[in-house]
Amino acid sequence: MNLKDKVVVITGAGSGIGKAAAKLFGKHKAIVVVSDINLEHAEKVANDIRNDGGKASAMETDVTQFEEVEELIKTVIKNHGSLDVMVNNAGIGGKQQAKTAEHSLDDWHNVIAVNQTGVFYCMKLALGQMRKQGYGNIVNVASLAGLKASGNNLSYSASKFAVVGMTKSAALEYGRKNIRINAVCPGFTHSALLEQLLSVSPDMGDKLKRFIPMGRFGEAEEIAEAICWLASENSKFITGQTITLDGGTSL
Repeated sequence: MNLKDKVVVITGAGSGIGKAAAKLFGKHKAIVVVSDINLEHAEKVANDIRNDGGKASAMETDVTQFEEVEELIKTVIKNHGSLDVMVNNAGIGGKQQAKTAEHSLDDWHNVIAVNQTGVFYCMKLALGQMRKQGYGNIVNVASLAGLKASGNNLSYSASKFAVVGMTKSAALEYGRKNIRINAVCPGFTHSALLEQLLSVSPDMGDKLKRFIPMGRFGEAEEIAEAICWLASENSKFITGQTITLDGGTSL
């Protein structure tokens, strides 16, 4: 994959899938902007990339705040002159697992703000720049929960279904503008969200693996490979698609 000198912005890149993607883009010699609400974590990832011979910088961004996303994009353009790839990865899960009638209002508002509205803000501003420069590539991190039912998880599922819909709608709108937009839909993958789910009970890990034909959880690095592939010219005739990485769970 030729990603050398591509300017790549990744939200939520201080940990998990975002961190793995940032490091992989760095290995492919992209110019990586590591964005996260936790600046300390973002700076550590950027330092790791630089220590491995790559190019990276860190920015603190709360994707629920339009002005902060606007500042992120403006700074990237000022420093690098273009925005080649936008990876919308920032996401959270609800604090409680509950059926719809018991779903907390706080979980609904917080999850939708990050996972859905945050992706909209990032897409809106990234697309504005990509239209100006005449090209671009967006990869959204959705979820298997955005493709099939996910019980006791309404706000997360709603937000990820929204990400899939936004991906397809925007891809349709900008296909003739030399801008590709796709999404990855991970299944159960080692991350903070999975750790939160596993903490529900001691045997939760074994229970979940019984639903995975491959018998294991995914690794963040495996999702990162798909993100980088979608961002590269190796997938140049693909847009508006969701790539499911779930070890066969959806089967």
